[in-house]
Order: sequence, then structure tokens, then C-alpha cells
Amino acid sequence: MKTHRLATTDADFDLRLAQLTAWSEERDAEVGARVSDIIRAIRERGDAALIEFTNRFDRRDVRDISELVIGAEALQAALHRIPAAQRTALEAAAARVRDYHQRQKQESWQYRDADGTLLGQQVTPLDRAGLYVPGGKAAYPSSVLMNALPAKVAGVGEVVMVSPAPDGVVNDTVLAAAAVAGVDRVFTIGGAQAVAALAWGTATVPGVDKIVGPGNIYVAEAKRQVFGKVGIDMIAGPSEILVVCDGKTDPDWIAMDLFSQAEHDEEAQAILVSPDAAFLDRVADSMARLVGTLEREQIIRTSMANRGALILARDLDDCLDIVNRLAPEHLELSMDDAETWAKKVRHAGAIFLGRHTPEALGDYCAGPNHVLPTSATARFSSPLGVYDFQKRSSLIGCSPEGASRLADIASPLARSESLTAHARSAEYRILKTPDAKKS
Repeated sequence: MKTHRLATTDADFDLRLAQLTAWSEERDAEVGARVSDIIRAIRERGDAALIEFTNRFDRRDVRDISELVIGAEALQAALHRIPAAQRTALEAAAARVRDYHQRQKQESWQYRDADGTLLGQQVTPLDRAGLYVPGGKAAYPSSVLMNALPAKVAGVGEVVMVSPAPDGVVNDTVLAAAAVAGVDRVFTIGGAQAVAALAWGTATVPGVDKIVGPGNIYVAEAKRQVFGKVGIDMIAGPSEILVVCDGKTDPDWIAMDLFSQAEHDEEAQAILVSPDAAFLDRVADSMARLVGTLEREQIIRTSMANRGALILARDLDDCLDIVNRLAPEHLELSMDDAETWAKKVRHAGAIFLGRHTPEALGDYCAGPNHVLPTSATARFSSPLGVYDFQKRSSLIGCSPEGASRLADIASPLARSESLTAHARSAEYRILKTPDAKKS
């Protein structure tokens, strides 16, 4: 099957790699304008506009906003309707994800200076978080767990989920996942209108403090436009995987690991880097033989032809240089002594260690979050976690002596900035000595 073949010794390697991995986030002006109109309508007309857009875009015939609300009883009913094996898997995955995220929870702390001044940090959860979950054919119960559970562990007061139901069809597994994750309220709304409703609130849909979760181009644009009114997790690009292999792993395994990301969509990116040229050939043979056995064969073929690659490196250190250059969303180190090699990784969303750790396990049940930075943003950002649903407030409490000491520092700095009121406010707190009082 068709895919790119590169070698780090090629004269044009840097240029070809840059072209292959480039991802344009150019905004579509028409999409931006449509989203702006939808947001304005939700702000001005609330529930009425929400019903109108839901009927138009999701092919529904909703007459009353109550038809878009799914109660707790319906979530529990869905949990009992799904096959027993699915319920067991959901509950097992949720337990692992919850346990992992419990370890991320940050606590408040404080200390006192020698003069009695208190300094510290108070950590508090968000009051309310909104979770966007794709609906219809694209049903992702795993996204419900990965987005809702960190919020619940953080102590968020209320988790509100929105998920479209095209033609009125609601996915039972998604609702079951909401039940398992402890989602508080669910609305069958989607698109930019759902994001706007979460950001601004309507008579029925409560406004939230932060919106998380994946969506299509309209959802992504809406999140971009409401940022500032509310927080968002990220504007995600296509899914990515970079596999580094020393040539000792079964080539069928590596081929399927690459396919596991390529099958997401035509823009997904799957890259293998190895210092073993013969191994790259064996993986190429495995890909050609296995791709026809998969349901999403055409999507995989398109993804691998457009953005996939097999790269020959000089050695494993050369492989790790490519890793840190690309800062991939998912990184598999399919090699001996993977834990040691991982210490050389500076930029990656998630690192999968060893031959027996495919990225797919991380998507569902390993424990760490599968919401990860894409498009090289792992250079400066991190996986979604409990910390995304907690806020930190600084604590400063001066004793009389501490205030006086700090004022001696603050006053000249404030006056250097011509902020006289700042300076005098601090100076009022300077303790007067007996000699000063006499003068």
C-alpha cells in the first residue's frame, strides 16, 4: 500500500518531514461566520433558538425543550440495556481511569515567614463543567469517561453533558458511560449551538465554567469563539501516532498500531521510525496484507498515503531526535529498555513503553487520559487531567511586621512606575518607630 518513505540521511529529509507533518489550522471564514450567527442566536433567543437549530441540523421535530433533556433514570436504563460484556468493560475502564486521576488531585498548601506573614495556595474545583460528546454514528463512550471522570475527581459541582441525537437516535453506550462516570445532567443537543448554550446558558441549559470534549469543525470553531467567556480544553487537530521500533517487534503488531490511528480519519497521521531498513520493509509488507481485513480500509489507505510514513534513521538516538522534533500526541517506544529511552523524550502527549503496550489500550482503559495535545502542542501543553478542573488562588496574609517589611520593598518599586496610590497604600502599613513618632 502507498505511504511515504524517508531516510534521515536524505539531503531533503528536513524539508520532506516538515511538509509531511505540517497541519494548517487556517480558519474557514464561512464556518466562522455561521458559528458566530449561531452563537448570537442562542444568546438572544435561548431555548427557542436551541430547538430551531436542533430540528434543522439533527433532523428532529422537537416542540418543547424538555424533549432534549435526558434524566438520570434514562441513563440507568441504558446502562442495564447494553450487553453485559460492555457494561463490565465500561465499569472496569472507569475504575482504572478514576484511580489514575485520583493521584493527580492537587491540595491547598501554605506556610508562614519568620515575621508571621502567611503565604500559600488554595485549590478549589470549578463549579460546573460542560462535556461535549459526538453523537450519531460517531459514538465514543470512552470520551465520556476520559472527560467526565477527571472533573468528578476534582470535585466539580456539576458535570453537564451535551451530545447530539441525529434523527432522534441516542446511543445507549454513551448514555451508559455517562451513568458510570456520574454525569449530572444530559442534553441531546450538539454542534455550535450546544457549545453556545453551555457558554452562555439558556433557561434550560446551565452555563458552565469550562467546556471539554471533541467535536467537528463547527464545534471546534465554537469553542474557539466562546473562549474567554468560558475555559476550554484545547482546539485539537487530527489524531497522531509515532512509533519508534528497534526492529525486534512483530511487524504485524506495528502495522496494526499504525492503523489504529490512521482509521480515525483521512487526516490522521501514523509514522514509524526505525534504524532497521529490513524491518521497515517487513512492516510495509504487513500493512499491505492486513489493510484489507479492516472495516475502515479506505480511510486507512487515504491517511497512510497522504500523511503516513516509514522513516529510516541512523540509530535509536536519531529516532529520539525525530520524536522531540515532532512532539507527537501518541508515542510508542517498541524497543528494549523502553523506560530508559523514555527519559530522553522531552515532548510527547503520552508515551507507551515496550512491545506489549499498544496505544489502543490507552484509548480505553489503561488509566491515563486519552485527551492529548496534537499538532506538536505537546511542546507546551499536557494531557487533560484533574488539574484542568481545579483553580489555584494565591493566599497572602501579612502580619503587622510583615506588612511593614514588604511595604519598604513595594513603595520604591511603585513610585518607579509612577503609581503613587500603590506606594502610599503600602506606606500606610509601615510601622512607625518611637523616634519617628517624636519627629
